[in-house]
Amino acid sequence: MQTVLAIEAEGLEKRYRGRLGRAGPWALRGVDLAVPAGAAFGLIGPNGAGKTTFVKALLGVLHPSAGRIRLLGGDPLDPRVRARVGYLPERLELVRAWTPLEVLGSVARFKRLGLTRAQLCTRLEEVGMAREADRAVGGFSKGMRQRVGLAAALLGDPELLVLDEPTDGLDPLGRVEVRGLLARALARGATLLLNSHLLAETERVCGRFGVLVAGRVVRQGPLEALAAAGASWRVRFAAGGPAGALAAAGFTPGEAGAHRLAGDATALNAALDAARAAGALVVEVAAEGQDLEAVLAAAVEAHP
Repeated sequence: MQTVLAIEAEGLEKRYRGRLGRAGPWALRGVDLAVPAGAAFGLIGPNGAGKTTFVKALLGVLHPSAGRIRLLGGDPLDPRVRARVGYLPERLELVRAWTPLEVLGSVARFKRLGLTRAQLCTRLEEVGMAREADRAVGGFSKGMRQRVGLAAALLGDPELLVLDEPTDGLDPLGRVEVRGLLARALARGATLLLNSHLLAETERVCGRFGVLVAGRVVRQGPLEALAAAGASWRVRFAAGGPAGALAAAGFTPGEAGAHRLAGDATALNAALDAARAAGALVVEVAAEGQDLEAVLAAAVEAHP
């Protein structure tokens, strides 16, 4: 059965113009990315990797220099496709004199949703801003403006949510609330593309990831698969074992008398066989998993 893709990018490139019309720096250099429908996908990478440029190209905010993009099976510039997308930009700009209700009302009219004041207030209540519905946003904190932007992105229960740093400016409780909102959107079948430098937060929300380094997606897939590429093992042997044989098998001494071995399960079994053949007694074997931060660090090191 063929996987239905909510986002598909092939050979996506973006090069900005330099001074005097000369070619400027590359932001995207042949990005290939596929996000299955219904997935929670985290786009991660160091500063300047091209994450925000990719999001803008995806939504038609800027035109790529080359490549192809499909969004929900259609053209990102098609108004019918864009109406099915909820978007929270990295730098959210709101008219300072507008109230949250006016902000949401404007988005609802653009999407032709025909929502009532009560329905807009319900969205504001979901993000904890119902009491501020009629206050001018010019007096809001960054976190409060972020909540309004998230409520706007969720209007109409979009099929695809594209969120660029959605928890920026929020306190820990606010981040918990956002995770709950996103979990409900995913439960109804929505697809999520999350771009954030808060890796621990991204890891809590997303099940699949793409690592963008210097304008290229260098790795993508579930965290388990990404972490497996840098898998390591902690092995404890009985005291008095053949230290030389353990070193020859690839084990390096670690903390608290344990040894470490880098490699996949096949490499582990081969090393254990060699150690046992030399008379070592295995007491404990445990996998050492990588978190998202370690995956990113390894990807950046491998693609300088």
